[in-house]
Amino acid sequence: MLKKSSIAIICIFLFAFNVYASSDGELKLGNKEDTKEIKDCFEKLNRATFALNQGLDKAIIKPIAKGYRNLPDQVQKGAKNAVTNLSNLITIPNNILQGDVRTAIINTGRLVVNTTVGLLGTIDVANKMGFPKYEREDYGQTLGAWGVGPGCYIVLPVLGPSTIRDTAGSFANVLGGDPWYNASIHGNNEFLSEGVFVASKAISGINFRSENLESFDNLETNSIDFYASLRSLYLQDRENKIKNNQRGSVEIIYQDEEDWEEIDNK
Repeated sequence: MLKKSSIAIICIFLFAFNVYASSDGELKLGNKEDTKEIKDCFEKLNRATFALNQGLDKAIIKPIAKGYRNLPDQVQKGAKNAVTNLSNLITIPNNILQGDVRTAIINTGRLVVNTTVGLLGTIDVANKMGFPKYEREDYGQTLGAWGVGPGCYIVLPVLGPSTIRDTAGSFANVLGGDPWYNASIHGNNEFLSEGVFVASKAISGINFRSENLESFDNLETNSIDFYASLRSLYLQDRENKIKNNQRGSVEIIYQDEEDWEEIDNK
């Protein structure tokens, strides 16, 4: 029973966690000119799934996110720091797979420092010590870096926007043993409990959704086609992440009505 309820909770909050979150939790896009055209091969099915996801968001995720925002700032910040620290367990192997050993070593140091001195990551001590800015990496980004094309755009039930490549990358955690779940604690053979695993996923989703309540509302209000706007937002964000912002590519946070119209007319 616990296992079934845990899976349900993970599914609900992965919608917010996996869809749009950039490394700092804001809705960002790269230069529109750099985004390649990606086919929406399953548009009718995607739109139906999108409507289902929107219903779940309005009924469950958004209300919880509003309540979460009322928590003390230090509690929210500590929770965000903790799950960001855990995400190193996915980022580090992907740094290595992409041939960026130096960054893998830096992120390993970040993980050790924040987990120990930073009280299980609730305090970002590594940032205070001057560690380079943290950039999350995942298996979809690694496949993209290896030259694997995105394939068709798809909208997954509950999980939200994706592509064939990114969906395959998500399954790498399952097939290889999710490092979030299989992470060793205190250097021994104990593993993160199911409760910790579920909580980390849930908090990530809640935190991201609470930080972007107004951004999503503005997008929905000002979009001629909300589905098309989110599709463009997701694809541009993924392209930007795969290129690692090209160490200088401009990121833009869309807030004005004119900006949303640009996305709709793209």
